[in-house]
Amino acid sequence: MQIKLIAIGKTDNQAIISLIDDYSKRLNFYIKFEFEVIPDLKNTKSLSETLQKEKEGELILKKLASSDQLILMDERGKSYSSVDFSEFLQKRMNSGLKQLVFVIGGPYGFSQEVYSRSNGKISMSKMTFSHQMIRPFFIEQLYRGFTILRNEPYHHE
Repeated sequence: MQIKLIAIGKTDNQAIISLIDDYSKRLNFYIKFEFEVIPDLKNTKSLSETLQKEKEGELILKKLASSDQLILMDERGKSYSSVDFSEFLQKRMNSGLKQLVFVIGGPYGFSQEVYSRSNGKISMSKMTFSHQMIRPFFIEQLYRGFTILRNEPYHHE
């Protein structure tokens, strides 16, 4: 299985980029992982929230294969402990899934088309995080999940 994380909008914050790079490298020891950024839309001031979500949704959907399982990072999604999330990952690997795709949407969330295509939603917390900060947090949780599956000493209960 491969894992891909797609996010809307690049970040210029070097600390965030450094964390993403560090945990991505660590994660690639366990599984093929790809982080892909879809550039911010241009001239969004002239777009309604709905239209912006629809345009971002089109870009997201173009990145998916029909066989991909799509999980949205969404505040209304299911919350997992780190151990439960590792079990979620293990079940996907056991199912023979080729690629698991997680998406961090833009500032207004996802279009209805993206929600319709998705196979589930995960919430990182009841708190709201910036779309920039959630990236390293999520990649770290992927890494943590694989260390849990391997019974490595990174995670402590």
